[in-house]
Amino acid sequence: MSERIEILGVKVDAVTMAQAVERVENLISEKKSSLVATANAEMLLNATHDTELKKILNAADLVVPDGAGTVWAARHLGKHMPERVAGADLVQELMKIAPARDIKFFLFGAAPGIADKAKLKAETLYPGIKIVGTRNGYFKPEDEPEIISQIKNSRADILLAALGVPKQEKWLFKYKDEIQIPVSIGVGGTFDVMAGVVKRAPLWMQKARLEWLFRAMLQPSRAGRLLALPKFVWKVHKQKIGTRNW
Repeated sequence: MSERIEILGVKVDAVTMAQAVERVENLISEKKSSLVATANAEMLLNATHDTELKKILNAADLVVPDGAGTVWAARHLGKHMPERVAGADLVQELMKIAPARDIKFFLFGAAPGIADKAKLKAETLYPGIKIVGTRNGYFKPEDEPEIISQIKNSRADILLAALGVPKQEKWLFKYKDEIQIPVSIGVGGTFDVMAGVVKRAPLWMQKARLEWLFRAMLQPSRAGRLLALPKFVWKVHKQKIGTRNW
């Protein structure tokens, strides 16, 4: 098992991408309903005032360090966090090995038509991949029994849910035992990127840990959310110096 590093009250796994992929494979083979979370700075900050989200993250079977901020936080606290494991990249790595290992996916979330486009993209990139179902993320509470039934009957190995944070984590945690899928992962805007609706930052910006800046330039509506970054840095520093009232 990997070391779990506590950042603002949330335990994050100190894993490499290869270790995360191996852990997901192991969870599939265990055939119990498990949850994988992709924790970036914004999610960790939300968890400081959303006790339900914090509880869910700490109950998850794997919490990967999705974001340069998470890696920075761990290292600032004097812990070893080997690398960033972005949720979007984790999905691609899992899809890459899926045909050879007969891993089946269900894509749930995003706007109407987006999951279907993401499915087509996956089938182009990874010949032989099995996407056994799709469902958009626009639904009412009364639609949930039908959605749960559709996902359960698909017999997928991995459910990818793109409902946004924290809705996706709360939905998956609430229904994971009913849907009976071995691994459920909240993937945010991954389908939008795969479908070509939202561009991913150039590789050099990803490596320079500037993907957050690229998203802000591309989507000015996100700019306000960037104001949370200084707050995150301050709270992590307070944790380092031993102040518990984050």
